[in-house]
Amino acid sequence: MGYDGPPLSIMEVCGTHTAAIFKTGVRSLLSPKIRLISGPGCPVCVTPAAYIDRCAALAKTGRHAVMSFGDMLKAPGARGSLSDARAEGGRVEMMYAPFEALERAKREPDTIFALAAVGFETTIPAYALVLEEALARGIENIRLVTALKSVLPALAWVSERGGADGFLCPGHVSVITGAGVYARLAELYDRPFVIAGFEGEHILAAIFEIVRAVSEKRAVVRNLYPSAVREEGNAKARALIAKYFEPCAAFWRGLGAISDSGFRLRREYARFDGGGSDVPDEDVLPEGCRCGDVITGRIDPNECPAFGAACRPEHPVGPCMVSAEGVCGIWHSHM
Repeated sequence: MGYDGPPLSIMEVCGTHTAAIFKTGVRSLLSPKIRLISGPGCPVCVTPAAYIDRCAALAKTGRHAVMSFGDMLKAPGARGSLSDARAEGGRVEMMYAPFEALERAKREPDTIFALAAVGFETTIPAYALVLEEALARGIENIRLVTALKSVLPALAWVSERGGADGFLCPGHVSVITGAGVYARLAELYDRPFVIAGFEGEHILAAIFEIVRAVSEKRAVVRNLYPSAVREEGNAKARALIAKYFEPCAAFWRGLGAISDSGFRLRREYARFDGGGSDVPDEDVLPEGCRCGDVITGRIDPNECPAFGAACRPEHPVGPCMVSAEGVCGIWHSHM
């Protein structure tokens, strides 16, 4: 891309986009004046250490079993990971889908199955459906330990601090939220927001659109993924989220507390609440970890002293090296 204007920073806010950018060689086709930043689009990476410690403590509490997706097991808390808790005798079980908890809870009515409910708008409807099915089947021994977040307030946080000149919006999240939700952000922060698919040509087209909009000083919203993303999004999924959850403040690793950026269970479903939605005053990153600086664009992953040395996929120091959507893990596997 033959751009020769002022330096530009473009933030992609989706781990799948980050992986696709490396896989397709998009970076090698860009002008050196265009910098791509991998933002806070990995749910595991932005989950605070206090949440992981809470889940680990539950796993070591009698009659409790914590169920988690695999990429959360090695994510470090202040006192270790869920894998460490399992090695210390805690009951931690990996799940492939939240619905697995229903059958396990039915088989073991004396065990409380606590789901590590981590994710953005894409996965929140699944946890709502688990609750709906549990209510329909009279299953009461399920709890949600929530670290559920909305991406848009995080984009506002980055925009307020001048963290990017334009945004490659998260494709999967946009399927749920719709393209229309970015209009207010574009107007408020005077930046372009472009939605794209995950093929190399889709990403290049989105970057071209962002560069052109910035050069022409246009704060636009463009949906280049119309096959999956509609203007209004998925109304049924959003209604399901609203039925069981309500907005709350949430703590983001590297960003801090952001008002109305999280989701907690509504009061009428409080008996299924396993905690997690209370906001810590601060978070403790492991010594030597600069995940917070990476996902806010202050540094690239390879500028962290621990990257590839003390911090590797088989021995992660910070959460960005753990998840398949974590930017440090993606950089490490392609360098």
